[in-house]
Amino acid sequence: MLSGADARAGSGLDVGPVERLRRYPVKSLLGEELDAVDVTGRGLAGDRERALLDPATGRVASAKHPRLWAGLLGYAAAATADGGVTITGPDGHVADEAELSEALGRKVALVAGRPPGATVERAVPEEVLAHGIAAEVGFTVNELGRAAPEGGFFDFAPLHLITTSTLRATGCEAERYRPNLVIRTDGEGFVENAWVGRELAVGPTLRLRVVAATPRCAVPTLRHGPLPRRPEALRIPAERNRVVPLEGMPALPCAGVYAQVLAPGRIRTGDRLRLD
Repeated sequence: MLSGADARAGSGLDVGPVERLRRYPVKSLLGEELDAVDVTGRGLAGDRERALLDPATGRVASAKHPRLWAGLLGYAAAATADGGVTITGPDGHVADEAELSEALGRKVALVAGRPPGATVERAVPEEVLAHGIAAEVGFTVNELGRAAPEGGFFDFAPLHLITTSTLRATGCEAERYRPNLVIRTDGEGFVENAWVGRELAVGPTLRLRVVAATPRCAVPTLRHGPLPRRPEALRIPAERNRVVPLEGMPALPCAGVYAQVLAPGRIRTGDRLRLD
């Protein structure tokens, strides 16, 4: 890592390389690992371009409300070369809307492109920790993509970054936090908190702006494919990293940061990030 003098003399502070790239073609389903991908104003190409809609409520199905939708995390989505998506079940077989509806106990429809005003239900995380995923708990209704361009099904902004320092602090797998970029860092604790409000450069053209710490819901605690439930994935940030994500919000358990894309480019595993 560069010293302060090196950072001032060079083109930014080297914070570490991209250890992993992950894309989630369908919101709240398991994602896929990438070696390289183009990044535009809408984030990683093919990321969160589709979602499952609950026709009964008109809301987007999300594991943020685990009593209804925890089963989504038993299925995985992968983008296809023709711009489509393939959904597979736990044993690798291809699943369709009918199977998903039966498995979830509610009819769902696969949709592309976020409609204006699309919302999800977010169970109160502390209540889920206290009472379990099957309990009736309070929830809020949140509009998607308030800091993202139109189209994708993003919770807030089009990119989510997390560091290996944060993963060491929580003792949990990256998959639980559903990041796009896992950045290998040497520091202790939740080091990316200090990046909020600053810019990151990746390669010759890609530029990002870190806009907020990422509040954590109940999703990291849930079973993710073969990974079992792990309440510590939320409990540890709640104990060690309560941060005010945006002005006017209370301090919330956070892990990772959201970012917007200032200039597009291509990103590969191994690319180094420079903090300006």
